[in-house]
Amino acid sequence: MWIAYAKRPFAGPQQVLEYLGRYTHRVAISNNRILSIDNGKVNFTYRDRKRNNETRIMTLDAHEFIRRFLLHVLPMGFMKIRYFGFLSHKNKKQAIALIRKLIDPGAKLPEKIVETIMEMMLRLTGKDITCCPKCGKGKMKIIKKLPRLHCNSM
Repeated sequence: MWIAYAKRPFAGPQQVLEYLGRYTHRVAISNNRILSIDNGKVNFTYRDRKRNNETRIMTLDAHEFIRRFLLHVLPMGFMKIRYFGFLSHKNKKQAIALIRKLIDPGAKLPEKIVETIMEMMLRLTGKDITCCPKCGKGKMKIIKKLPRLHCNSM
């Protein structure tokens, strides 16, 4: 027996991004939950489910905090999001080409847009991701780009 849970449609692209973002691109603990880092101790908030989801403060040794945080990092070769169907890596290019052809055989491919991730996010969401998340006034700058890591298939 199947039980279907249907939700109302999203109001727009912003709501879709917020909904998906909560599940696909979140980290173990967000910056706003970390209250302080002093003398090798980390203070942060958490919800105590045994006490009716009451917000409490926990203090951990920095090493223990990092150990617990790293428990949420996926091992090498594991993927958080797996694609299937026409988005599967195996035949993605051919499948998308076929879909484009079926939808509109005479359509031309759009020109490749060359823009930074910051420009793209501003264009799509209207939000400036370089804006400081803490004060909302300052601008964050890229100080170093890490090289892309490629893992070999098993």
